[in-house]
Amino acid sequence: MPSPAAKRVTDVHHGRFTAWLSHHAQSVATSLGRLLRRPWATLLTVGVMALALALPLGLWVAVNNVQRLDDQVQSARALTVFLKTDVDAAQAQALAGTLRQRPDVATVAVVTPEQSLARLRERADLAQAIDALGPEQARAALPSLLELTPRAAEAPLVQALQVLPQVERVQYDARWQQRLRAWLVFGSRAVAVLAAMLGLGMLLVVGNTVRLDIQSRREEISVLQLLGASDGYVQRPFLYLGAWYGLAAGAVALGVLTLAGMALAEPLSALASRYGSGFALQGIGPIHAGIVLASSTVLGWMGAALVSGHYLRQTRPLEH
Repeated sequence: MPSPAAKRVTDVHHGRFTAWLSHHAQSVATSLGRLLRRPWATLLTVGVMALALALPLGLWVAVNNVQRLDDQVQSARALTVFLKTDVDAAQAQALAGTLRQRPDVATVAVVTPEQSLARLRERADLAQAIDALGPEQARAALPSLLELTPRAAEAPLVQALQVLPQVERVQYDARWQQRLRAWLVFGSRAVAVLAAMLGLGMLLVVGNTVRLDIQSRREEISVLQLLGASDGYVQRPFLYLGAWYGLAAGAVALGVLTLAGMALAEPLSALASRYGSGFALQGIGPIHAGIVLASSTVLGWMGAALVSGHYLRQTRPLEH
């Protein structure tokens, strides 16, 4: 059984912890109430912060979708080998078997003229031309194809394929992919730089807003300091005020990007379908949305902490 002195110490600590939790809850409610009592000023501040967040987020979404597109067309890294028209199906299969033995070839698929014709018919702009020409004539004009996936660098394999007597032409479209990947690297770096710059801008916006709020409550803060209130006690409502600003800005930015994605999804899908692709715009998923909300809340908290901490250091009563 604890002694009376130990029980008193425990009760004191429990009372302090309860008061600390109570003041946190009161600060949360008070800071939210201050936002709601001035809707227009809050809307302007949140709008500016939301735009500062939406710009790098929008660029990140764009780069992410282009990266997905690059992954989807990774098959373009495969080499398409057009055989001569006098090479029949048996010869094409034999050549494919020989190429599968090469260490620099991962896979080889044979595409017959009938399969090529079926692929072309799937495109609405070519189906009518095939019907006008006649299926038999169209099939006779199409050569057999080999679709190869290289294991390593494509250039040496291309040179080896081009000298084969059965090969008419090798289609090799890797240069544009290299350019695309270079642009993706640049885009990712641009997202990071823009996010850092606009994140700093968001800190400044929150800091200036909290500074104005502190100025309007200068006398109240002075009285609290004279009564012995700690810096944490005085600073806490402003920290939650900044956090509310950041959370609201993150939510608005996500809403803006969602609306923009909804507006662009249908025309982008129609454009992709004309190129025979099922590519669809992908927005921000739940996990990334949670990260955005948490990050914006932390940014708002940090902006408020920097300004309020600086103000309290300047106005702290001198100790005698």
